[in-house]
Amino acid sequence: MSSPAFIDLEASGFGRGSYPIEVGFVDGAGQPFCTLIHPEPDWVHWDDQAEAVHGISRAVLATHGRSAEWVAAALNERLAGQTVYCDGWAQDYPWLARLYDAVDLTPSFRLEDLRTLLDEAQAARWHATVDRVRDELSLGRHRASSDAKVLQIAVQRVRAGSA
Repeated sequence: MSSPAFIDLEASGFGRGSYPIEVGFVDGAGQPFCTLIHPEPDWVHWDDQAEAVHGISRAVLATHGRSAEWVAAALNERLAGQTVYCDGWAQDYPWLARLYDAVDLTPSFRLEDLRTLLDEAQAARWHATVDRVRDELSLGRHRASSDAKVLQIAVQRVRAGSA
């Protein structure tokens, strides 16, 4: 069963100056992709409270993060021509823009808020469905590809009326 693709980003903080440190998505067939992002030299903002949420340290990014150029190119290759949905457009869009601006590229896909997929009745069931899916999957970590998978399953359920 095909579904829209969903994307999630983790970031260095919650506000001004923050930047993406991890991006993950689940494609229409449910296949995940996730990578850490090595900060660009001018990406210096760090919020310890954000680190407490996602559990990704600066040391882990320095060791395991991929370059912004690699990440942007990989996203473009894998998501070309698609509309990709997220649950935090107001945060995710600026973080993606910061990633692409850093390497002078343009996304080959369109980012859209997942709420555009839901009617009022479905939206009313949204949060409870997300909580149930997260519990069922027993996700111990708050990471980008896991969060994208939760979004995909929850949208499928609320749209099918099974939530």
